[in-house]
Amino acid sequence: MTVIKTTGDQVLDRPLADIGGKGLFTKEIEDALLAGEIDVAVHSMKDMQTELPDGLGIGAVLPREDVRDAFISLRHTKLADLPHGAVVGTSSLRRQAQLLHVRPDLKVVGFRGNVQTRLKKLQEGVAEATFLAVAGLKRLGLAERITEAIDLSEMLPAVAQGAIGLEIRSDDARTAALIAPLNDPSTALAVTVERAFLARLEGSCRTPIAGHATVHNGKVRFRGQVLSPDGKSCHDVAREGASQEAITLGVSAADELLSKAGPDILTRTA
Repeated sequence: MTVIKTTGDQVLDRPLADIGGKGLFTKEIEDALLAGEIDVAVHSMKDMQTELPDGLGIGAVLPREDVRDAFISLRHTKLADLPHGAVVGTSSLRRQAQLLHVRPDLKVVGFRGNVQTRLKKLQEGVAEATFLAVAGLKRLGLAERITEAIDLSEMLPAVAQGAIGLEIRSDDARTAALIAPLNDPSTALAVTVERAFLARLEGSCRTPIAGHATVHNGKVRFRGQVLSPDGKSCHDVAREGASQEAITLGVSAADELLSKAGPDILTRTA
């Protein structure tokens, strides 16, 4: 196994939105894949660009973990318990926008680093609370750090949150065959819908976009959301259809949001 540190891992003194868009956690790994230094790249699917570099493709998507966001606080047991004017730390514009939409009284500050770094910041009083993905905490064996798992009705997750993708070279038939049994069809289909939605919106780290799809008995259900960074503007959409309509569902949901909100919402800074 080869461990590769990406730009997103190394630059911790600035918000993700200030150092680039999608690809911050994938570029160096994809470069190694294209160079033949590795044969399989393991990614959090929410970090992947919707348009992959030429010569690369997704060979498998693993069964999805919990998609929810985790509220973490040393003093408050629930998000609703935060006092008026409390400071919340997050590096995610989506979480910032969703939080300010329901609690405009709160103050949001930039918050990056690993779990221990963020917990230390909470102990130092930099913020009253922060958010992380439930899936990541579970995979790290840190589920006990979760103060509250936020219900999807309150905070819709990032596109593909909780899903792990295996990226390979498009012409590598041997590796494709080796990892094919690892693919979870339902997760792969749900992620396809979500990524089609995101691609249509041309979302980046500078755009608060959320989306979540589920697959059951051949039916796909999808919810999507676009917000302004300050949370004052929020537009939702829902779709349901057959699994073979996956990409169409995601695209049409995005088109409806663009119609409701106008294309300027994707470039609005406040």
